[in-house]
Amino acid sequence: MSRHPEVKWAETTDKIFLTVVLADSKETKVNLLPEGVFDFSAKAGPENHVYELKLELHDKVNVEESKINIGVRSIFCIIEKAEPERWDKLIRGGKAPHYVKIDWDKWVDEDDEGNAGAGDMDMGGMGGMGGMGGMDFSSLAGMGGMGGMGGMGGMGGMGGMPGLEGLGGMGGMPGLEGLGGMGGMGGMRGMEEFEDSDDEEETAKSGDKKEEAAVKEEAKPVDVK
Repeated sequence: MSRHPEVKWAETTDKIFLTVVLADSKETKVNLLPEGVFDFSAKAGPENHVYELKLELHDKVNVEESKINIGVRSIFCIIEKAEPERWDKLIRGGKAPHYVKIDWDKWVDEDDEGNAGAGDMDMGGMGGMGGMGGMDFSSLAGMGGMGGMGGMGGMGGMGGMPGLEGLGGMGGMPGLEGLGGMGGMGGMRGMEEFEDSDDEEETAKSGDKKEEAAVKEEAKPVDVK
């Protein structure tokens, strides 16, 4: 049996801000029709519970100008109204279901819409949402379930890096399974060569000092009694 996610909404004269509160959603499907029908389905939680939603919005919408962001904690939509006017309610007909609530954090009163920054919200700067960034509903249609971002795929080794042959693999990094080890980074042989050359230089300097001391010793005058 499917469940209903929590839905929060706010509006301006020309837009509806709709947030489906569902963390770590998988196989997410979202569809918006010009008539104002909003369909949503996804799986979430350790047991992959199915969440479904169908909302008949108060009036028609402009699908081409509407945006969606599928984030880590929620799915955020900016829905463009077909006609710029205040709705004062989200759902067509009677009372909204109990899981549909007003989003007071985004709500803008009609008298305040002319103020700088009021209702000026886009997909950028939605801190902590992560996910896919802003997408058009029209481009999302027909894509089916988004199904998680998964790993990065096989990116192959990093190739040989001179003088670093002995570092070994970098080990597995979560979500980057295809990277494998960092490949031919290997040991520090090149570094050892630098160390050996330093030792040889120090030995040479020490030998030079001993020879200079011996020459000075031979050059000292001998007292004859």
